Amino acid sequence: MIYKMQQKFFALGHDFTIQDSYGLNVFEVDGAFLSLGNKLAFRDMAGNELAHITQKLLAWGPTYEITRNGQLEAVVKEALFTLFRHRFTVDVDGPNDLIAQGDFMDYEYTFTRNDRTVATISKQWFTIMDSYGVQVADGEDDVLILASSIVIDLVRDAAHSRG
Repeated sequence: MIYKMQQKFFALGHDFTIQDSYGLNVFEVDGAFLSLGNKLAFRDMAGNELAHITQKLLAWGPTYEITRNGQLEAVVKEALFTLFRHRFTVDVDGPNDLIAQGDFMDYEYTFTRNDRTVATISKQWFTIMDSYGVQVADGEDDVLILASSIVIDLVRDAAHSRG
């Protein structure tokens, strides 16, 4: 499935609308305004919370937790010491961790698990500013990958605003 991620222009927090490949809104992400660290609710269009994204403030490097139903689902962390390419890890319970690597500033990267591509992120699919596509392989956890993409977007924006 290919999703279109679009950050809302006139939002007070980090708010996103996520559309499916038919152009239908399927998810929304509502960022808390005036909170210490980023906190975002990932919801379906009926308003049901599917995941919650929280920035860990006392961590070594950019680190976020993704929870579902109050249970920790994954920890998304930027790898601080990589030689040639930027990299993020999505640490899930068990052996199914994801690695995201590529060109994060230009929204051209992939998520892999055990050297198999499970999602591709690209801005080339869309000409609209603040939009990019996420293609998730069949059988993968779409919400986890979309939420992890949002974390990378938040870290990317913070790095960009720092200069």
